[in-house]
Amino acid sequence: MVVVMQEGATEEQIQRVINKLMEMGFDIHRSTGVAQSVLGAVGVKPDFDHRDIELLEGVQEVHRISSPYKLASRQFRPEGSVVQLGKGVAVGAEQVVMMAGPCSVESAAQVDTIAAFVAEQGVRVLRGGAFKPRTSPYSFQGLGQEGLELIRQTADKYNLLVVSEVMDLSQIPMMLDYVDVFQVGARNMQNFNLLRELGKERKPVLLKRGIAATIEELLLSAEYIMAGGNYNVVLCERGIRTFETYTRNTFDIAAIPVIKKLSHLPMIGDPSHGTGRRDKVPPMARAAVAAGADGLLIEVHNDPDHALSDGAQSLDPSTFTQLMAELRIIAPAIGRRIA
Repeated sequence: MVVVMQEGATEEQIQRVINKLMEMGFDIHRSTGVAQSVLGAVGVKPDFDHRDIELLEGVQEVHRISSPYKLASRQFRPEGSVVQLGKGVAVGAEQVVMMAGPCSVESAAQVDTIAAFVAEQGVRVLRGGAFKPRTSPYSFQGLGQEGLELIRQTADKYNLLVVSEVMDLSQIPMMLDYVDVFQVGARNMQNFNLLRELGKERKPVLLKRGIAATIEELLLSAEYIMAGGNYNVVLCERGIRTFETYTRNTFDIAAIPVIKKLSHLPMIGDPSHGTGRRDKVPPMARAAVAAGADGLLIEVHNDPDHALSDGAQSLDPSTFTQLMAELRIIAPAIGRRIA
């Protein structure tokens, strides 16, 4: 249930409503906007009469939400959320935020070369995996903490933020010193213990859609994080598994506008994993921005043919430069901009 307070409702009135809801056994999540406060009440009873709340002083309207996700619902924050990543970078605002870098951190020289290049192109967030959940146990698994140290040092050198994947809740304390954004990969989208722990943190979480997850399941996973008090969640469409095998996954462009209607959370696209082919990444990146994506997560490598992981879907520098030029033409057409 969502309780929308009147413009100008006093703090005393808001607190009275909160107290009433808590007496009824609800968990309350408050969202305070410029003009209004919205209260998300989780735990609706079947016999609950919303008029008991609607008649309280200062209440404008009450919405019973039939969807199982309450905090991630658009009704909880109708104006949409803007997630601050740090250093003035915000996802969900006018700017389409570019996140780029190698699939895996391989060496100091490699990550430095790529970081210098993407920073020059206007990228604000450096991506790079230190822990790699690979399908085969014999594939490159990442450098671990050493990789985190390398990407953090390099990002600081070029004034970039860092997004990297966390695979297990035991890694969270160690990663706090190295990353600005926790990435939850497709394989962990329903790792509810991990999501609960990330809900206790306040660093932003980039939550990727599972390989066969529905949109509702993605939003419910976001709900786990938000229920813990961390509202700094960015959703990511990274392709789903269908019967088509030409591309690595099927990049679900339609999920972007659908989720933007259902949820207030920012939504970005990952065309690299969405297609698995570097020649298909630029057209899908262009389409994602046109569809309303708040950002892009793209794999870039200085030597894709010799990358230790996912070289086939990594863009080389010249292709990425061209893509950035194209995106700067597309974004203004829909009222957005690229750095």
